[in-house]
Formats: sequence, structure tokens, C-alpha cells
Amino acid sequence: MAQASESSQRPPESDVDEEFIDDSASDDVLSIEPNAAAQDETVRECVPLLAATDGDIDYNAHGVSSLLRDNHIRFLQKQLGRFPAPYVAADASRPWFLYWSLNALALLGYDTAVYREDLIKTVRTMQNPSGGIGGGHGQNSHLATTYAVVLALAIVGGEDAYEAIDRKSMWRWLSSLKQPSGGIQMTLGGEVDVSNLSPLLSLAQRGARACDRFFFSDRLSRGAYCAAVIATLLNLPLDLSTDSPAWTPERPTLFTGLADYTFEGGISGKPDGEAHGAYAFCALGCLSILDTPHRIIPKYLDVPRLISWLSSRQYAPEGGFSGRTNKLVDGCYSHWVGGCWPLIDAVLKGASELEDQPTEGQFTPHQGSLYSREGLIRYILCCGQDRSKRGGLRDKPSRPSDAYHTCYVLSGLSSAQHQWDLTYVNEDETILPEPKWVVSPCAEGTQIFDEEDRVGTIHPVYTIPQESVDDMKAYFASRQGF
Repeated sequence: MAQASESSQRPPESDVDEEFIDDSASDDVLSIEPNAAAQDETVRECVPLLAATDGDIDYNAHGVSSLLRDNHIRFLQKQLGRFPAPYVAADASRPWFLYWSLNALALLGYDTAVYREDLIKTVRTMQNPSGGIGGGHGQNSHLATTYAVVLALAIVGGEDAYEAIDRKSMWRWLSSLKQPSGGIQMTLGGEVDVSNLSPLLSLAQRGARACDRFFFSDRLSRGAYCAAVIATLLNLPLDLSTDSPAWTPERPTLFTGLADYTFEGGISGKPDGEAHGAYAFCALGCLSILDTPHRIIPKYLDVPRLISWLSSRQYAPEGGFSGRTNKLVDGCYSHWVGGCWPLIDAVLKGASELEDQPTEGQFTPHQGSLYSREGLIRYILCCGQDRSKRGGLRDKPSRPSDAYHTCYVLSGLSSAQHQWDLTYVNEDETILPEPKWVVSPCAEGTQIFDEEDRVGTIHPVYTIPQESVDDMKAYFASRQGF
């Protein structure tokens, strides 16, 4: 009877693709990887969950477990409450907890407006009169914490939330971070970009048309991306204030002089350094803000090599992404790597929206996905959820859940469940068509998750709900001056 009961709770084996339950394909690789033991252990802990053999879990007809939405909402609500004393060490990260938790709640369909009043009160204690936002009251302003707070305010929405930001001091502060070299500091007197290096060859690209590639540092990609998000959401002038250290009579802008560099086809943090998925997303996101992806990304990045590197980040049988070569899968890269694909798709498809016939140098439009959406969805729903009363989402089955992973795993799930297309709307024939992101449920192949487990949509560049982006932009676009 026990066997019959177990069998009734799992789907026919044929409904779970062999690639997600067979670990033999990785045997040859395991013998040469430096973290072979850890990789082997990760596969062992994932395969039973992917094979739908756990009798304590309810699976659908495709061997995929349901999204524990209510558990995750309760977990996130606790992240917005009072923390125990040991969390004092994370005091400077409070803005991140606000963004991670509110964004994840929005993706789960929870009305985040209930947090608007408390968020505004909290933000006002973090904002400095000289501009920017720190980790807490009296702390120095930092681009990362400012980015997180601006996104959090956009998520809760409303005029009171938008007006909590001192835009004029924000603009002057951003201008003060711009360096004569072209880079953008994360904080005054802090990390300095090395964005103006001479051309460098990466080990992976020597002899492969890489002589015109520059260094794209982690601070440059993070700093430029954070600044681009802040400036465009708040509709800040891109011109520098005259007291900026980078200001000259030629009137450079906030984004003048940014450079790039690829390693292994990905984006690294230093010359000949190790490529990292988060750097790739920040670089692609920043470029996609500055211009349409199909025009600007091929200009600065080697797209075929980047596609090759990103493709290598998805593992079988796990189905999830790693952030670096020879590293383990980690749920957060569902976004940092998975979120790169809509932007790459826009590069490959974008030009075809404007012209009937591709010209020389354009990429050929493609059909279907460049990664396994099914594999990622299986990893997230089967391996990425903390199924205990704690709730939340996690790195991998052996790791605890936290707000960071809950936010970015759900962001990756949203991207995998939906299709983003950059279309060009020409409402006025006298001007160039305006690019607009349009989202729809992904119709590729068989839908392996139940419709009730679909999460909300998230803007492929700003990583918050699209309506939050549109509402904040529209509000500040209607304002005259500061």
C-alpha cells in the first residue's frame, strides 16, 4: 500500500524530461572541476526534487510543485518588521531589505501600498541634505542604497512617495560622483572606477577581434547602471552640475566616457578577471537605458561571445544558472543571468521591428528561447522554495531562504514565465519610433506550471513591476524643473 500511495502522488516518469533527472551527463565534467565534490552534492540534492519522487510534496501532471505563495508572503512580511539584535550588523543594508521584500511581495500579487506611509517615514531619515540616500540615519549616501530606495518608492507608488525624494540635491550628488576619467563613484571618496584603461585583450578573446574592447569594471557596471536607473526614473537632467569634478566647458553628461570590456564573453570585474552574471546584467541594463538594445549593445559588447558565455551558465540536470564558470547553481542567478536574455532577445529581434530586410551587420531574428525556460522553472519551483513554515526562496535546497534570494528567484521566475518584446511605436510620423517593452505569457512549448503559480511581470531593465516604472516616469515627466 505504501508503494501505491507514493505512486499516486507522482506523475508518470515520462512527463519529466530525462535531462532534469539524469546526473550521468555531468560525470565527465566532475572529474576535472575544482569544486567537483560540491557539484556532485548539489546534483544529488536536486535530482530527487526534480524527479518528483518526494512523497511529501504535491506535484502537478508535469512533475512540478506548486508555488507556496502564502508562505512566501508571510516570510516577506517578517522581513519588513523588527529584526532581532544580531541584524545590527546589516544596518547599512536596510534599503536593500526594503526593495527586496517589497519587490517580491509585488510579484506575488500582494498590495504593497499598505507599506507606503511607513516607507516614506523611513526614507526621510536616510536621505541626506547634500543628496543621495545612505543605509540609515547619518550614514553616507551610496549609489547602491539610493538605487534600492528609489525602486522601493516606485513599487509602493503614489505622489507622497515620489515627493519624498529631493530631486535637485539628488542631481547635484550624482554629478559629484562623476569622475574626470569617465567613471562613476559609488560614494564620495569611495570606490573609484578604472574606466579609462587602454584596450586590453582577454585570455579568452586573444586573436578573436577583441582589440577594441575596454575594461568594464564591476564598479563601472554597477555604478553606471544604478545611476542610469535613478536618473531616468526621476527624470533628472543628464547634464552635469558645474561643480562636478568631471565638468568641463565641453559640457559632458553623466554618462560621457563610460567604457566596456568582456572576458570569456562575459563581463568581468578587472582586466583579465573572472566574468560574473551580475556584472553582465548591470552592463546590459545600463546600455539598454542609454539607447535601444539592438543599436548600443553590439556597439560595445561582443554579442555572440556573450551569448555563448550566458548559455554556459545553465546546468543540467539542475536547470538553474551559475554566476561564474565552474561554480554551483544559485537561485539568485535566475535573475542576474536569466534577466539578461530579454535584453539579448531585443538585440537579435530589435532591428527587424524597424526594417523589413536586415542590412549588413544586423543580427538575424530568431524564434524560441535561447535558454531552457522549462529547466529554470523546474529548478525554482522544485528546488528553490523553502517548504518549511519559514517560507521564502533560496540559493539551493541545502541553503536557507532570505530576502535577497526571494526577490531575485521570483524575478527570474517571472522572466521565464513571460515573453518580453521591444516594439517600436510611431505615434507621430514626424519623429523616430519610440521603443516600448510589451509583455505576454510565454507560449513556447508546453506550460509545465499551473496557471495559479504564475507570478507578476517585472520590467526587464528596471527589475520592478512595469506599471511602477511607467507611473514614476510619467509623474516626473509632467513636472517642470525641480
